[in-house]
Amino acid sequence: MQAQVLNLLKDLQKQFSLTYLFISHDLAVVSTMANRIGVLKQGILVEEASPNKLFEKPEHDYTKMLLSAAPDIKNVSKKP
Repeated sequence: MQAQVLNLLKDLQKQFSLTYLFISHDLAVVSTMANRIGVLKQGILVEEASPNKLFEKPEHDYTKMLLSAAPDIKNVSKKP
């Protein structure tokens, strides 16, 4: 069901040139939906990057900690 909703959102985005503010703790979902990702720590933006850059070479220690806590993120397909 989650994949169907995400695919619908992507289709609507393309069809109507929509922009979404997508907030989630699920890094796998975020990586498939986002063109840019902002990482918040206690409500403060600590890092912003493309999904590829953020997951391959995070700069902030908090981002590194989040990614290390989600080892399955390595299996998420990268955006072209």
